[in-house]
Amino acid sequence: MHSLLTRIIAIAVLFGFSSQAFAQSGGLDEAISRVFEPIATPIVNVIFYSVPIGGVQFPLIVGWLVICGLVATLFFKFVQFRGFKHAIDLVRGCYSKPGDAGEVSHFQALTTALSGTVGLGNIAGVAVAVSIGGAGATFWMILAGLLGMASKFTECILGQKYRNELPDGRVSGGPMYYLERGLREERNLGGLGKFFATVFAICCIGGALGGGNMFQANQAYSQIVNVTGGAESFWVGKGWLFGLIMAVVVGSVIIGGIKSIGRVTEKLIPTMAGLYFIAGLVIIAVNIDMVGWAFGEIFRGAFTGEGVVGGVLGALIQGFRRAAFSNEAGIGSAAIAHSAARTSEPVSEGFVALLEPFIDTVVICTMTALVIIISGALLTDLTGVELTSAAYATVLPWFPIVLAIAVVLFALSTMFAWSYYGLKSWTYLVGEGKAKENAYNFVFCLFIIIGASMSLGPVIDFSDSMLFAMAIPNIIGIYLLMPVVKREVNKYWAKIESGEIEKVK
Repeated sequence: MHSLLTRIIAIAVLFGFSSQAFAQSGGLDEAISRVFEPIATPIVNVIFYSVPIGGVQFPLIVGWLVICGLVATLFFKFVQFRGFKHAIDLVRGCYSKPGDAGEVSHFQALTTALSGTVGLGNIAGVAVAVSIGGAGATFWMILAGLLGMASKFTECILGQKYRNELPDGRVSGGPMYYLERGLREERNLGGLGKFFATVFAICCIGGALGGGNMFQANQAYSQIVNVTGGAESFWVGKGWLFGLIMAVVVGSVIIGGIKSIGRVTEKLIPTMAGLYFIAGLVIIAVNIDMVGWAFGEIFRGAFTGEGVVGGVLGALIQGFRRAAFSNEAGIGSAAIAHSAARTSEPVSEGFVALLEPFIDTVVICTMTALVIIISGALLTDLTGVELTSAAYATVLPWFPIVLAIAVVLFALSTMFAWSYYGLKSWTYLVGEGKAKENAYNFVFCLFIIIGASMSLGPVIDFSDSMLFAMAIPNIIGIYLLMPVVKREVNKYWAKIESGEIEKVK
């Protein structure tokens, strides 16, 4: 472990100095952009292909994700509402058995998956959605989040059911495994399943190195520069150093695998999400007389779309887009984390997973939108993280500093989760083995340096398209395997009702 971390530090320092020299001349950024742009542009245009609806461009991939949530909601008879209390009991450990196979607890699996979704999108992405789609976008964002709970429920049951349990007690699971095994065993579509699984794994690695790594490092660095003096900041021109520090932190955690990641995220995510939520409650408490008005604006904007480009459709599209991009329901990434949970009942992890879109979108994203609306910051020309920061600063002048720290910590937590997603996709393609895992972790940490020290527009666009491309084979697989999930759910509830599965506390 220590030798790998030492190599990461040594090579990262050398890479950092060389990349900084190139970046100052503008050569390396431009060279990488020239290489990626011809590749990235057509792929981005396909994955994010949009059609005009009511004068607004609607990305079809967003519709693909939201429709999956709607189908799963209807197919499983609104399981996200019927099973919400049971999900809470599972997270509390009421049904946990220490002897079950797996590497992390239900709660650790939940926080690991949340660490991959709770982050800059909840802070900056919501601000963009509300500034473009108006207050009404919040209503549609909540609706899409509720629908996404059913998607997560479905894919995470499949992740558990078809996971591989290794001789040393570790597990590997996710869409790669249920697309291959599930479609072969249940639908006699082994060839198609293998193809889908391979496509998913390749796209997941691309998404992990880009959106789950470089983009996070880049945005965290930018936020630190902004709150420490802007152009006069010590950190100006030292992106490589900032990236090196983050690489060391990330490397020290991910080397220990999912158990190490789970131990960190079970403390980090509740703490940071809790602080952010409490700060929002303070804003609301100070402006309690405006809460009724704010909800009135949300409902009025959702169904009238006044002052918004595209009217109601404009608000709906922005809300759906933010929810889909934030909670990643249907993309399949969370199924990789939940596959590692200790349980002998795959369905139990589906119930745990449905809490993610609720926490990420219905709670945290809605809190951000509500604060922006109540504070009056929506009337300014600000957008993105600056709008959220200004909204909170109306009552808590020191909050921009806290927000910068939150952005860095959320970025780290996202890297922890996506390093694991990429790792499991990597081992699916090349096979299990410590040397192969160490090679991937090493490359992942080096990409943190790249992300923090350069402006890699085409690279980030390419990685984003890889991330959402994961949803294409994953959702096809979900549709084909939904009857299998329903069969498992019926068996599970029969065991609950008969007492075969009983509460242990």
